[in-house]
Amino acid sequence: MPAPVPFDPDAIASAKLIVRPAKDGVTIKRTICSTCDIACSVVTESKQGRVVKVRSSDNPIFRDNICMKGIIAPKAFAHPDRILHPLKRVGERGSGQWEQVSWEDAMSDIGQRLKKVITEHGPEAWAVSTSQWNTATDHGLGRRIMNHVGTPNWISGVALCAGNTAAINRLTYGWFPMGDFNNTNCIVLMGHNPRRHSWTPIYNYIRSAQERGAKLIVCDPRKSSSAERADIWLPLKAGSDGAMMFGWLKVIFDEGLYDKDFVANWTVGFEELRKRVDEFPLDRVAKLTGCDPDMIAKAARMYATSGPSIIPWTPITDMQRNSTSAIRLQSILRSVCGYVDVAGGETLQGFNPDIVPESTIEMHEVLSEEQKAKQLGSDTHPAFTYRGQAALREPLKRVWGHEYVNQVTGCYMANPSATFRAMAGEGSYPVKAFFALGNNTVMSYANMPLILKGMMNQDLIVAHEHHMTPTAQLADYVLPGDSWLERPWLTDAFGWMSAYRPSEQSMEPPGEAKSTWEFWKHIANALDRPELVPWETLNDFYDDRLKGTGMSFKELSETTEIYFDKPVFRKYLKTGFATPSGKVELKSSILEDLGFDPLPYFREDPPADPDYPLQMFTGVREDGYFQTAQRQVPEMRKRAPEPQIFVSPGTASEYHLGENEWVTIENQIGKISAQVAIKEAMPDGLVRVPHGWWKPEMQQGAGHLSGALKYSDAQLCRDDEDYLDREQGIPHLKGVPCRIIKSPSGNATKTEAKV
Repeated sequence: MPAPVPFDPDAIASAKLIVRPAKDGVTIKRTICSTCDIACSVVTESKQGRVVKVRSSDNPIFRDNICMKGIIAPKAFAHPDRILHPLKRVGERGSGQWEQVSWEDAMSDIGQRLKKVITEHGPEAWAVSTSQWNTATDHGLGRRIMNHVGTPNWISGVALCAGNTAAINRLTYGWFPMGDFNNTNCIVLMGHNPRRHSWTPIYNYIRSAQERGAKLIVCDPRKSSSAERADIWLPLKAGSDGAMMFGWLKVIFDEGLYDKDFVANWTVGFEELRKRVDEFPLDRVAKLTGCDPDMIAKAARMYATSGPSIIPWTPITDMQRNSTSAIRLQSILRSVCGYVDVAGGETLQGFNPDIVPESTIEMHEVLSEEQKAKQLGSDTHPAFTYRGQAALREPLKRVWGHEYVNQVTGCYMANPSATFRAMAGEGSYPVKAFFALGNNTVMSYANMPLILKGMMNQDLIVAHEHHMTPTAQLADYVLPGDSWLERPWLTDAFGWMSAYRPSEQSMEPPGEAKSTWEFWKHIANALDRPELVPWETLNDFYDDRLKGTGMSFKELSETTEIYFDKPVFRKYLKTGFATPSGKVELKSSILEDLGFDPLPYFREDPPADPDYPLQMFTGVREDGYFQTAQRQVPEMRKRAPEPQIFVSPGTASEYHLGENEWVTIENQIGKISAQVAIKEAMPDGLVRVPHGWWKPEMQQGAGHLSGALKYSDAQLCRDDEDYLDREQGIPHLKGVPCRIIKSPSGNATKTEAKV
């Protein structure tokens, strides 16, 4: 998710806006790259109204924060296959037959068809999926319109990545913390591996912290580049994050390394937690994780005694069958060691009082309790749904001044699997209209066969996109979206932080491409609800949100790099924590009231299946791509032309696999093709499967989906109960049984037709 603002407020306050002067007809703009989710501050250079270069910021705070994806963005967004005009499906769904229409005609038909679905099936029959790291934001307008219409069924990839982390962290201390990299003494990476071209700012923060003496602990089955630089590397078994955290707590409690005053005065449930931790002696933890018990103890001591320490957010722990407990254990470690809301530790930033947050724009209060109760999945897996977050409404209001706080857009979501089952006609009620904004839905969640069944069962599908993705290929309308070069933006990391950064518009959108703000304004009008988006322009909207600063968006952009209040720590001394008890809940009253174990626990793996002897670890990205995007960019494809699985030399030898050999990876629900890459860093028995593979040059339409049906890892991602987290209902992607089958043809792409 977007990069944390360095907590050196004096340096930020004294830093002048530094922009090299323009020359030779070049226009300079300070902007924020959103090609991926990290949101680097960069500079664009334009000639004759077109961006010709993206370079690193002139401000020393951000100077090294840029990667290949940002640098290549002007060429990527100028790709000849970019969708520039609204397209309407004219053949059968997935036929690949389209006609160009006007925005006016598209919206008129979309509005009529959506109103028909709502009239016949109820407002809850409309679901929306959006990945706001791709669209930068939808400004809170999507939820605002949905809440007024009456549907709670909003889903996002953040259900698997940071949004769910935010929701679960709040069960412990009422907020989603951000680590203070600039002042910390110890950093713990749970499987996360920031690199020069992936999560570049975090990579830079970690390197800077190490240069000034901070310790680095890495827990990762692979010997990643971060593990190579670590003071301690724990090569834990995939999916055993929670067990490792139990081991650390056992050492910390037994050796009295926790903050006794903080625990006594500001936590509840310590004695019950300690009894649960006692169930995890180091010999058991060593068996569960595959790590040496002495090294587990050494890491625990380093974290507890080097502090303040941080455990930065990681997508790895988000995607496990023990995700809720493992995330809670991380939040508990932070708490019992006294690292919450302190400099160098885990900051609880709250809201900036001068700027209207998107949580307010969303207007969750207008959605009735009756409709909230219909949110899909909330009956079985409620953690990040309205039901799961309801007990935080009063505490959030008491501490942070807002009853509904939608951090990282993940705190009031429907459950994705339950939504797709309803789309497929297998739910308690039907979903018959589906919108995807900047979200390649077909490939972005577990159980791709179910998603496809649900998509084919819709009365209306609308995609807001740049390219004809596999999801767009199944839509009724594909509407052209703008890019981060073509719009202004105001970011607070989706409610994670109180510091705001403005991004200037660098060029006009090509063709008829429109922003998410314009998209939702058109939808409000099409639903005969223009009052829901009363602002005339996006800049008017920003000006309204910024009234408390005394500046317009233009003034803020021209004068301010970061708008922030100087941080205040240990705010809980005055307000308490935003939990029902007002304290850090080591034993969660919310989970208990929902009928779940209030203490963290660890579910061991289901019984082994001898037919699937290997373990699959999916979700790892190549540096040149983000999620399912950029595979149409020649420079990126040259670096990674084919999907590759990573295996160890030992696994390659055991299964007679050769470098670059095409194989099939298979489990109980599906199979995909990929090339073999033999990596010394991989442990034996673990197969790294890449995320998001399709080939835009291959044949489009149902039955092909540009290679997604051959390569997409979503076909292997299970969402049956054994492989779901109980509280959230998110899938286990880190250690699913699989097998490798050698491809008799030796080449998976010979017979593929092209568009």
